[in-house]
Amino acid sequence: MEIRSVGVVGAGQMGNGIAHVFALAGYDVTMSDISDAALEKAIATIDRNLEGRVSCGKITAEAKAAAMGRIRTTRKLADLGPSDLIIEAATERETVKQAIFEDLLPHLKPTTILTSNTSSISITRLASRTDRPEKFMGFHFMNPVPVMQLVELIRGIATDQDTWDTLHEVVRKLGKTAASAEDFPAFIVNRILMPMINEAVYTLYEGVGSVKSIDESLKLGANHPMGPLELADFIGLDTCLAIMNVLHDGLADTKYRPCPLLTKYVEAGWLGRKTQRGFYDYRGETPVPTR
Repeated sequence: MEIRSVGVVGAGQMGNGIAHVFALAGYDVTMSDISDAALEKAIATIDRNLEGRVSCGKITAEAKAAAMGRIRTTRKLADLGPSDLIIEAATERETVKQAIFEDLLPHLKPTTILTSNTSSISITRLASRTDRPEKFMGFHFMNPVPVMQLVELIRGIATDQDTWDTLHEVVRKLGKTAASAEDFPAFIVNRILMPMINEAVYTLYEGVGSVKSIDESLKLGANHPMGPLELADFIGLDTCLAIMNVLHDGLADTKYRPCPLLTKYVEAGWLGRKTQRGFYDYRGETPVPTR
């Protein structure tokens, strides 16, 4: 199947990044969200990010204008119905994702492929709640989407070969690299990354190191571009905790037990950069460790 039109559910950090790369690659994009403010912010973010690429000489002003012209926004999920491909990029809560797919189903074409950008939730289980499990896949972009080159493709137990082949070709047209992952909790990247972040939080919790010393140690000692606690703030501590809970529940292994300090930060509403406080306080000119 050839994909020409794409619907993106959610205009947040992941959703606007996905809309950006698809529009730039020549696809017609419809982006939906329940909030007009979120949609306006997403369009402004895409415009700013594309302008940055123009300034760097990576794309022309004409390419930017054409990409912006391919994006339209809506608050009605039904408006995504005519799309060839739909990518759900809502919050990492299974009940929310299920409700979105249930609301979409009456409006879809028979050939529409459904995907989720989930970073950890079972693709097979999400697919089973739709009328087309054979045309359902995990389509997991990395953050920030316009910069990161990897896309995890996760096949559910019912996903057919045509759907797999179609999405593999879409990833190629986006200029990114596809990694095939099996449908087990957190797939590949987060199966490895989140326990590392969780262990960094335990290292802080147990007093082995401070926020600053832990992040500096991994940046200078392991050549990581960003320390694990800084990265957790960038991802969102609520997302990190949600993925650790999926790993712990899905694999029943105590090594995936979320650190109590991570839970405490989320309970406080200190979710990282998006709330201005996490393992760092971002309210001043420079981030300051909170522990």
